[in-house]
Amino acid sequence: MTKFRFEDLEIWKLAIDIGDELFDIADALDKKRLYRFAEQLRGAGMSMSNNIAEGSGSISVNEFHQFLNIARRSTFENANILILLRRRKIIEEETIETLLDKLDHLCRMITNFQKTLK
Repeated sequence: MTKFRFEDLEIWKLAIDIGDELFDIADALDKKRLYRFAEQLRGAGMSMSNNIAEGSGSISVNEFHQFLNIARRSTFENANILILLRRRKIIEEETIETLLDKLDHLCRMITNFQKTLK
């Protein structure tokens, strides 16, 4: 079975797990007819793991670093969306806090991984 380089990266594994959880929230938002929130969350959720995966295929370290920057910025975008959902009382506080903790952890992991590339 073919295996891609990114599949061994802990940052990718965490990013795709968080993305799955964000998709579940987006599905719930669709049911509430909050389509714009749902689409934004899906896009930003996919961006984290997509950019880690795409960057891992880079030939240069600098290019990979840039893709990791995009993935890292997507963690902030997701956090902002979740905070807005919390302010609007659309999603349960416990769910939001758990995901914010995971996003913070992923952000730190990406930053630390970037330091190893230099």
